[in-house]
Amino acid sequence: SKTMPSGNQTWVSHFILVGLHYPPPLGAPLFLFFLVVFLLTVSGNGLIILTVLADARLHRPMYWFLCHLSFLDMTISCAIVPKMLAGFLLDNRVISFGGCAIQLFSFHFLGCTECFLYTLMAYDRFLAICKPLHYATIMTRRVCNSLALGTWLGGTIHSVFQTSFMFRLPFCGPNRVDYFFCDIPAMLRLACADTALNELVTFVDIGFLALTCFVLILTSYGYIVAAILRIRSADGRRNAFSTCAAHLTVVIVYYVPCTFIYLRPGSQEPLDGVVAVFYTVITPLLNPIIYTLRNKEMKAALRRLGGRKEVQLP
Repeated sequence: SKTMPSGNQTWVSHFILVGLHYPPPLGAPLFLFFLVVFLLTVSGNGLIILTVLADARLHRPMYWFLCHLSFLDMTISCAIVPKMLAGFLLDNRVISFGGCAIQLFSFHFLGCTECFLYTLMAYDRFLAICKPLHYATIMTRRVCNSLALGTWLGGTIHSVFQTSFMFRLPFCGPNRVDYFFCDIPAMLRLACADTALNELVTFVDIGFLALTCFVLILTSYGYIVAAILRIRSADGRRNAFSTCAAHLTVVIVYYVPCTFIYLRPGSQEPLDGVVAVFYTVITPLLNPIIYTLRNKEMKAALRRLGGRKEVQLP
């Protein structure tokens, strides 16, 4: 590999993304599968943003946060999937040193922001369902915007810290990243120095952060479920449980694989790449499906956006 001299050592100028491990005949089918998933992810999340911005009836905190989530899902997919597709189709797996650093920063910036946003969305639903009389006074537009900005700021701080701490390590070869994108666990294996401190920091920072947010989300939904059980209408309980179950499904698909990866930063199991596909590729596709097909207001807004008038029943 091409290297850059520095003193008595040479430093890699680029990395090679090995990608997912699969039999060669599956290359074309996998390319088509991930291409379709990518296109559906971008178009689905883009449609959510367009619908919320175009419909004044959806200008409320819940849908404002949903716009942020959709934008994060689109950008995460754009940061990861195109390079994966190039590996399938063109066998172009080379990424520059700077490109690798940017990809790692982007993923952790967007992923951490999404982690905070899921927690914020659960808190918003907790206020709406458990404290409906105080919701409007607590979740004002100013508070809503401040909380949303806080998630982005938190993601920025986290990613700057993790990226700078990762690339303070020397990389003098080999340069084959046994992963489908530049991420901390895979990059640690290539460092030409002791990585024990980095593994500890990754475990404490990312693992603890993900677990804390996950516990807060479960706590919020615990209170929500308790409130739902007090609903007298069987249909009301059924609909509320259905919505909560859908939202929790998205959260679990995102957090469980994420926690599995980052609580074991020194792991070298091939299964890690497959697990990472869930929270980098599958979850961004699930969000528009979950938050639109199971939401009557979003479906009505989509019909209005498409020019179809709603039929008002007497």
